[in-house]
Amino acid sequence: MLASIDLTVVWAFIIAFAVFAYIVMDGFDLGLGILFPAFRPGQERDTAMNSVAPVWDGNETWLVLGGGGLFAAFPLAYAVIMPALYAPIIAMLLGLIFRGVAFEFRWRDPGHRALWDIAFTGGSVVATFAQGVALGALLQGIKVEGRAYAGGWWDWLSPFSVLVGIGLVCGYALLGATWLVMRTEGSLQARARTLSLWLGAATITAVAVVSAATPFLKGQYWERWFSMPNVLLTAQVPILVAVASFLFFHLLRKGAETAPFLLSLGLFLLSFAGLGISIFPDIVPGRITIWEAASPHSSQVFLLAGASVLIPIILAYTAYSYWVFRGKVDAAGYH
Repeated sequence: MLASIDLTVVWAFIIAFAVFAYIVMDGFDLGLGILFPAFRPGQERDTAMNSVAPVWDGNETWLVLGGGGLFAAFPLAYAVIMPALYAPIIAMLLGLIFRGVAFEFRWRDPGHRALWDIAFTGGSVVATFAQGVALGALLQGIKVEGRAYAGGWWDWLSPFSVLVGIGLVCGYALLGATWLVMRTEGSLQARARTLSLWLGAATITAVAVVSAATPFLKGQYWERWFSMPNVLLTAQVPILVAVASFLFFHLLRKGAETAPFLLSLGLFLLSFAGLGISIFPDIVPGRITIWEAASPHSSQVFLLAGASVLIPIILAYTAYSYWVFRGKVDAAGYH
């Protein structure tokens, strides 16, 4: 039966799922770090951090799965993309390390808590911005000759990649703010609600600007979005973004707690769908398709056997963790 299934497409969707799961799980976590200076030292910052303390380290499982899956299932793409994006990827990893260390040390070393708070914020901003720059660099195109990266060290840096990086910082901060609206009470919730309004406007603006610029990067993007009959399908994405944006602001002002967070995730899902429309079935846009980059069929079968066991376990554990630590939090919380 597996012989009749295009496992390359299956693996493309597995990796896409892992990347989106990472955005969902770690986005609000990084967003809290980005917003940390906006909270008052003491109870507000402790409460914000306690809202993710039980689950934050498990969120990055999906980053490992996505990166490992790319290496195993699409080795050619991994060999081309990594050299092109070494700088932002290294910056991302260093940011995640600083954030992770600061997360624990601010509790164990209260005498230097202000320093660890700076490290927590700095690591979160750097990691998020680097992720956005890497995505922007991938979208704008990677130079390939034969089966290898042929560009320079600074090719990843451009106005477009910086724009995507700034947009992702706004988006993750929005997820962090709406997460706190859902998980906290009192002054912190009120502050998070105000931040959500401003960040919602900034994120939607960034999505609009990046979406408007993307079709002009490559001819294939324009064709996939605006040629007939594609446009009949692709036009639904901006329409749904507009609907989700209206509902977000309406319900946030009405005092809703859970809906703004879910609608923020919906905006990310629609943006992710737009990304898929732009590049699929390429994995290196305009250069390498998923079939050209794929590992042998036998390797994909072997990997799928492991993934079919591990992914349900990870999902079940993640769901159980969030269920156990559900509800409102306070400054005492997990720690």
